[in-house]
Amino acid sequence: MASHGQVAPGGNPSESQTEVIVLDIEHAVVEDDPRTWSRARKTVVVATVTAASVLNGLGANIYTPAISQIEEQLGASSGSISLSLSLFIFLQGCTPLVWTTLCEFWGRKRVYLLSTALCFVGCVVCALAKTISVLIAMRCIQATGLSAVLSLGAATLADMYEPRERGAMMGIYYSGPLLGPSLGPILGGVLTQAFSWRATFWFLAIFVGSCFMLFVPFKDTFRRERSLVYQTALRRRPAQQRAAVNASDSVTISSDTRDPTVAGASHNLSQDPPDLKAGEVRGDEVADAPLRHDNVGLEKQERQLQTRPDEATSIVTVASLEQVKLSPSDVNPLKPIVHILRRLNNVTMFLASGLIFACTYSITYTCARTLANQYGFDALRTGLTLLAFGIGSLLGSVLGGRYSDYVYLKVKARHGGTGKAEMRLESTIVPVLFLPPSVIAYGWVCERHVSVAAICVMLFLIGFFSISFYSCTLAYIVDANTGRSSSALAANSTIRGTCALIASEVAVPLQDAIGDGGLYTLWGGLVVIAGLLTLLVRLRGDTWREKWEAKDGGAGQSHPSLC
Repeated sequence: MASHGQVAPGGNPSESQTEVIVLDIEHAVVEDDPRTWSRARKTVVVATVTAASVLNGLGANIYTPAISQIEEQLGASSGSISLSLSLFIFLQGCTPLVWTTLCEFWGRKRVYLLSTALCFVGCVVCALAKTISVLIAMRCIQATGLSAVLSLGAATLADMYEPRERGAMMGIYYSGPLLGPSLGPILGGVLTQAFSWRATFWFLAIFVGSCFMLFVPFKDTFRRERSLVYQTALRRRPAQQRAAVNASDSVTISSDTRDPTVAGASHNLSQDPPDLKAGEVRGDEVADAPLRHDNVGLEKQERQLQTRPDEATSIVTVASLEQVKLSPSDVNPLKPIVHILRRLNNVTMFLASGLIFACTYSITYTCARTLANQYGFDALRTGLTLLAFGIGSLLGSVLGGRYSDYVYLKVKARHGGTGKAEMRLESTIVPVLFLPPSVIAYGWVCERHVSVAAICVMLFLIGFFSISFYSCTLAYIVDANTGRSSSALAANSTIRGTCALIASEVAVPLQDAIGDGGLYTLWGGLVVIAGLLTLLVRLRGDTWREKWEAKDGGAGQSHPSLC
């Protein structure tokens, strides 16, 4: 719905036709807007990042069946092998902080190309490694390269899709990383038995090389106008220019002779005119509209372009952003992470997400050991059993994402069409109710050595409900951190990787001490805590989030009118 003209208090009659426009950063007008791309073009992008994301799970699990062969041929100890697994997961969670920083300089495409090239080198050297030290070092390089897609993939989808569409798209995207843990042991077992453990890394090298080729024609979705880092840097320009003018004490710049772009930026970002409310922009200032951080419908922007076509060029080009040069302080990876972690809704959601991920990682890590020791399964049969978890995860990702969108739109309609990011979390009720008993049942099925069919059923249910939960929370993290989605996802990956590292280190000792039944009864309790944390965010998250958005001066606000 288009906005209507407003007369400012104390204004003259000629101002009665002035169009008042309010824009939020996520819907700033940009050139070649990814959200206006055709469905086919978007589908190609989704398919590309989803295919590349398969490597995250595949790279961690494909050489697991070859561990005994690696120990024998490289003279490695079990501790060295465990170290390689733990470091891989930890670095995969932490290094997205670096990639999100580089993304502000280079955009998403260049980061994708650099990270896949780095991973390709790691895979090739792993395949040629003669010592366990070289293998561990190159596994770290692999993890560093693979981690970029893990954080930037979801941000890429956020660049193209509205919040009401993200649940389904996140579900499709996240099906990629979930195929890895189930397909990895099968592929690893087949390649190791047919050739050797080195074949697993040659396979990864070919896969990564193919992903690199897919990213070459990739169209970048990153836009500076929708980056809070660039907007923050742009705010400094008027202040710096005024300081320079005052220092010279010899130049007087009137509002009529200043450069329009600079003048508009100075006017909009330093102070609001006395006859307009904060957060409003006059129609004659529409060129600077992308710099606002408030709420508006896309229809409002489109009406403005139609009624004032002479200003369309200035809206699209945003010349001032092209002149912005980022400094190291602007892209300090710790600064946005600190900002993200100041928000209690983020910290609570990250912790809940980390607990769920650590639980599922512990299950896939210990299940292979249980099947080998208690059921006498070889690598291939173990991989086929774990496929049940992968199938459940895949279905949970796709169906859970669509269910998340359905519930979100339904709750939004109940509130008169006004949406908030926290409304999406209502779709986690079903997974939260059924995941804990599934985890506990899995543990006691293994403890009592029940038929492997029962293990497959429990693995399927755990995969389905855990990923239904995770796809919803992933969409929430993006929606609740407008303009900082990459940093928020990187922070989530770091906490998730840390939780998985701890889980992998304590899983086997606890399994030996209290058995699968005791271990997964404990995990069932932790999953209940994750559910309660999610419920807390659902009830109080909007209050926490809006409190910090107010402190930040509106930057990064969500956009209920557009959700």
